[in-house]
Amino acid sequence: MLSNAQKNAQIKILKDGPYLVSGNVPLSEKIITPKGRHHEYQPGQEFNHAEEYVLCRCGRSQNPPFCDGFHDRIGFNGNETASNAPYDDRAELQEGPDLYLMDDNRCAYARFCHREAGNVWELTDKSDDPFLRKEAIKAACDCPTGRLVALDRAGNPIEPRFEPSVEILQDPAEGVSGPLFVKGNIPIESSEGFTYEVRNRVALCRCGKSRNKPFCDASHVSTKYIDKK
Repeated sequence: MLSNAQKNAQIKILKDGPYLVSGNVPLSEKIITPKGRHHEYQPGQEFNHAEEYVLCRCGRSQNPPFCDGFHDRIGFNGNETASNAPYDDRAELQEGPDLYLMDDNRCAYARFCHREAGNVWELTDKSDDPFLRKEAIKAACDCPTGRLVALDRAGNPIEPRFEPSVEILQDPAEGVSGPLFVKGNIPIESSEGFTYEVRNRVALCRCGKSRNKPFCDASHVSTKYIDKK
């Protein structure tokens, strides 16, 4: 059961500054771990935090994942460039025999779209096979960006049940630190005062280099971002 504070969970993006997280949102670390031809989330450390805390967005904090004010020292440009159009308007629809797949192309290179039997698009095309249908759903639901959403034949989204939480992703196989995996329909308020579409899964940039701020665009991989000081 959610606490009263968690029911008020919110993330506010501060102008050219960090993410202000309120509502006593649990904060932990997850490790993207290869297993055969697919990847799994493995638990990392748990972080002590107050009911309200600030997470680094510029990628330069000396106390990651928390903000230490370094954005002011470097003149961080946190201008938000991402579209605020609803997911349904941005995503393309792929129709399989027993499953639909929506895809808005927001990629964090987390690689959960690949399973042992193929990638999520191939699996959707073969979804008349019950096992491959299940694998397609797993691949879609594990995507931290919310890029991929599986739908049943009636058009109903198939989503995992998440409580509000923020997970710091680490990707040792790529030698990088990943984005913030925001789970459980936490409202995200822009520095301009509007609220982005509330979604069950979204990945927020924390390397400071995304060209689709505030969302991750996998720039942490190309820039070799590491948060360990």
